[in-house]
Amino acid sequence: MADHGIAGRVALVTGAGRGIGAAVADALADEGVKVVGLDVLDGDLVVDVSDVDAVEDAVAHVEGSVGPIDILVNVAGVLRTGRILDVTDDDWRTTFAVNTDGVFHVSRAVARRMAPRRRGAIVTVGSNASGVPRTDMGAYAASKAATTMFTRCLGLELAEFGVRCNVVSPGSTDTDMQRALWTDDEGPRRVIAGDPSTYRVGIPLRRIADPADVADAVLFLASDRARHITMQNLFVDGGATLRA
Repeated sequence: MADHGIAGRVALVTGAGRGIGAAVADALADEGVKVVGLDVLDGDLVVDVSDVDAVEDAVAHVEGSVGPIDILVNVAGVLRTGRILDVTDDDWRTTFAVNTDGVFHVSRAVARRMAPRRRGAIVTVGSNASGVPRTDMGAYAASKAATTMFTRCLGLELAEFGVRCNVVSPGSTDTDMQRALWTDDEGPRRVIAGDPSTYRVGIPLRRIADPADVADAVLFLASDRARHITMQNLFVDGGATLRA
């Protein structure tokens, strides 16, 4: 196993209760990182990232009881599907409250502490939908596009303090969120093959990602092995977006 040089550091991972967040937490822990997971249902700390006061309290608690946060990974997210003409105000607000506002709340709280220490790494898990239009995913794609640009802008502002900010954008990944989109056992096959009727290409590598595939990319960007990388967006989607 490669030594990523981050043993003993403190990491905060949102959405750590399952899926990609859980895989990220496990990957960091395997490297000797002290991981604190936030999740609205099942985390070390039960926190709704859309609640700015709860986020501030949680970050202060971690800094005071575990140690200075060296790594932040924003994974918490929700998916509300539907044609834009049918999307409700609640669907839109909830999507942005978690996927965009949540990333802002947590990143700001942590970055305010990282900057004076002049070190740290922030990785936001976005989506390949942020760069390619998707039918039935307007709210989700828009929220992830906003989050992606926010993280890159944050990276620009924090560069002088030695704090790096990057994005990992997965495609279809074997998580509960992905499986909820499948109506039968043919779901995986259709994802890999693509669907011309919805203007969606397939996956050139002919496989759906495992959460560990995404976690490995996050681990790299959070580590010293990526010490000269910031403001980048790494797509982990088997080539599905054709890097459009």
